[in-house]
Amino acid sequence: MPNYRRAFILGGTWFFTVNLLARKNNDLLIREIDLLRDTVRAVRKRYSFQIDVWVVLPEHMHAVWTLPPGDADFSKRWRLIKSGFSRALPKTEYRSNVRKKAGERGIWQRHFWEHSIRDESDFERHIDYVHINPVKHGHVAKAVEWSYSSFHRYVEKGVYSRNWGGDLDLMVEGDD
Repeated sequence: MPNYRRAFILGGTWFFTVNLLARKNNDLLIREIDLLRDTVRAVRKRYSFQIDVWVVLPEHMHAVWTLPPGDADFSKRWRLIKSGFSRALPKTEYRSNVRKKAGERGIWQRHFWEHSIRDESDFERHIDYVHINPVKHGHVAKAVEWSYSSFHRYVEKGVYSRNWGGDLDLMVEGDD
């Protein structure tokens, strides 16, 4: 396995992709959306971060966060979100012997994808990518039709029109 190192930029802005372990025919994240929201709120209360954009799909989610000045520990926040969400669920998922031996649940993929946002253009591309994702995956025809997205907040601010559908050819690093 490669020796992977995460970049740590104090107060940085980051794009994330976080996946459930079992992605096929799994709607856990939207079925348990209230639990996910409560878990994120609890983590933000302890370890603040700004949610620039977020979309939750049935089996994965994308987000762009900005961390507070002097803080680069996005991994702690994701660990707390994933573990808090998992602990609140009944233990009904399949667990491999490896996960059982490690005392792990079988809900989340162990790692997540992160990308440091480099500039305003990179930020805008990732914002569009996050908001078009439900369309890209065939859940809806237009971004406005997906409830589990910050898209609606961006419409209220006048960034997008309600009928924005995006460009399905828009692709960025970490494509799922």
